Amino acid sequence: MNVQVTARRFKVHESLKDYALKEVKRLEKFNNDINKADVILSYERARDSIKIAEIVLHMDGHNLLAKESTDDFKKSIDLAVAKLERQLDKLKTKVIEKKRSAKKKL
Repeated sequence: MNVQVTARRFKVHESLKDYALKEVKRLEKFNNDINKADVILSYERARDSIKIAEIVLHMDGHNLLAKESTDDFKKSIDLAVAKLERQLDKLKTKVIEKKRSAKKKL
C-alpha cells in the first residue's frame, strides 16, 4: 500500500509522519485490496489549535473517507483509523451478503 502524508500550512515532524504511516498500515489486515492511502493533516483555526486528520483509502471500486478533529494530531489519527476500520468491516459484510444472495438466486 502506498501511503502519502500531507500537511497543510505547516511542516510535519518525522515522528508524527511515522506514527500516521504505522497506523494506516494497520488497515491492511482488514482488506488487502487497498491500493493507496492519503493522510491529510491540517489545522481548523490557528488560534483554537483544533487539529484535523483526514484519511482517504483508495481501493478497486471504492474510496473510503474518514475525517476527525481533536486537540491532538495523534488522537485525530487514531479516531480516523478506527472509523475506517468500521467502514472496512461494513464493506466486507456487504460484499459477503451480496455473494450469498447471488448464490441463493442460482
